[in-house]
Amino acid sequence: MRTSIATVSLSGSLTEKLTAASRAGFDGVEIFENDLLASPLTPEEIRARCADLGLTIDLYQPMRDVEAVPEAEFARNLRRARHKFELMRRLGTDTVLVCSSVSPLAADDDALAAAQLGRLADLAQEFGVRVAYEALAWGRHVSTYDHAWRIVEAAGHPALGTCLDSFHILSRGSDPKGIADIPGEKIFFLQLADAPLLAMDVLQWSRHYRCFPGQGGFDVAGLVRHVLSTGYDGPLSLEIFNDVFRQAEAGPTAVDAQRSLLVLQETVGLSQPPAPVVPTGIAFAELVTSDAEPVTGLLAALGFTRTARHHGKPVDLWQQGEARILVNTGPALRRDGTALAAIGLESPDPEGAARRAEALLAPVLPRRRTPEDARLDAVAAPDGTELFFCAPDTPEHPGWRADFADTQGQLPQETGLRHPTLAQRPAAVRRIDHLALTQPWHHFDEATLFHRAVLGLRAQESVDVADPYGLLRSRAVTTPDGGVRIALSVGAAPGEDGAHAQHIALATDDVVAAARRFIDSGGRTLRIPANYYDDLAARFDFAEGELETYQDLGILYDRDAGGEFRHCYTRTVGRVFFELVQREPGYRGYGAQNAPVRLAAQHTAKRLTGG
Repeated sequence: MRTSIATVSLSGSLTEKLTAASRAGFDGVEIFENDLLASPLTPEEIRARCADLGLTIDLYQPMRDVEAVPEAEFARNLRRARHKFELMRRLGTDTVLVCSSVSPLAADDDALAAAQLGRLADLAQEFGVRVAYEALAWGRHVSTYDHAWRIVEAAGHPALGTCLDSFHILSRGSDPKGIADIPGEKIFFLQLADAPLLAMDVLQWSRHYRCFPGQGGFDVAGLVRHVLSTGYDGPLSLEIFNDVFRQAEAGPTAVDAQRSLLVLQETVGLSQPPAPVVPTGIAFAELVTSDAEPVTGLLAALGFTRTARHHGKPVDLWQQGEARILVNTGPALRRDGTALAAIGLESPDPEGAARRAEALLAPVLPRRRTPEDARLDAVAAPDGTELFFCAPDTPEHPGWRADFADTQGQLPQETGLRHPTLAQRPAAVRRIDHLALTQPWHHFDEATLFHRAVLGLRAQESVDVADPYGLLRSRAVTTPDGGVRIALSVGAAPGEDGAHAQHIALATDDVVAAARRFIDSGGRTLRIPANYYDDLAARFDFAEGELETYQDLGILYDRDAGGEFRHCYTRTVGRVFFELVQREPGYRGYGAQNAPVRLAAQHTAKRLTGG
């Protein structure tokens, strides 16, 4: 179906919004009145600009407080409407949105509302305009879609229909099944928005927290199915009021918006893009740094061994068990210190994964490679992290590791490792348990949709974590078996500390032994306040000496219905730190209960030691 977006959904000038919508692949736009009033372009110039960009103007909006008012007031409304209809003729659009009245002058009189809307439609018809009447969720007397439809039906005017808005319908808990009883030709327009499920005033909810379909808690797809069952053949249009989108760059927001509609159309059966190829595991995590010594020393202390080096690039492979870390020390990399730049995802069909990504507006990134290099397709996540699709290693097709020459386990001298023979001990780390990626503040919802739609991961519930300098939001996306776990977070805390850092969680069968090995090798775990362990003693029963061991090693503890979780953290190097994790199979979380303590400890470490 055709796609459209309201200009109020994007930031910037009207010209910038139109350009962003066109580049993202939208077919049309809704012109929001405030955007037109603030534009230096004439209506004719706006019309021409849209035509040049391949955009139709599908709706002009809004007209407010029109119906069920005293006659003198309605006469003034008709005069205002005549002016707007003439303006619409100049713009080249034929549908106007009329919101149900919130005016204190409006009467609770459906017959009067129908009669006045019929007279408004008479005037609109003279200009070739259709009136789409919409029930605002906070309308004074008309606040539900079925009530608005009864008034439209009573008016019985060919130029008067209804506009359905998913937010206004679903935020009130209205049953959308009744939409199927509305003739499709009388649904003049469909506006779509999702939203997180919040307990708050519906007007404030609408004005500040709407988001694109698939990013909130509403069943937008279910509502669209009911609309399609009527025979509606107009555009799917987004109308999003959101404080974040109003401040973010229009171009990426428009791409995110279009992706949400592509996924929505797939969900309701309107399109069939390439199917998701769910990754099966994490092949590697790649760190980039201009100074390798701090991070290689940290890896060595954790028990990793440098096992291979790329045949043509300054990239080393460090490995322990099935956990693989690439350290890239190329020139002019990361002036802000070590950072997690890329993730290798084990994929049963890398080419299919790339096709899926491109179909959902995440094109494969250009990559410099020699003929000898393995073919690795990568796409960029919203935060800029590169995601590589890696084929399984087989003797016939060794995959990405064929690009690396074996170093026979030799450790570089600069690691500062106290006991080089530790590399020959049984691995304390089995694999990468999860990766935590800090998102730019305006990409959090986009990142959730991206990882769910493009990669086929499942999104868990969003949680809020108290940080000493604000609130941090976190949401995990995972495969059903936990083979891939990525925790997405966003926070307002300043500086390169725990709130802004990324981290790699390493799975171990015995976190106490792993922590001791790390400390014996010269590593330092994050120090946790004694008050935390005093609270643990009050909440849980521990074996004799167990809690004291945790306190000595900086180990945190959590428990839920599925099992226990023990974990500790290294100090931060650049923008990266590591976590050692002992997870019982039934435990599905990430120690969110302990996050405020961890964040506070990282702030303290940053302030006292600079890392």
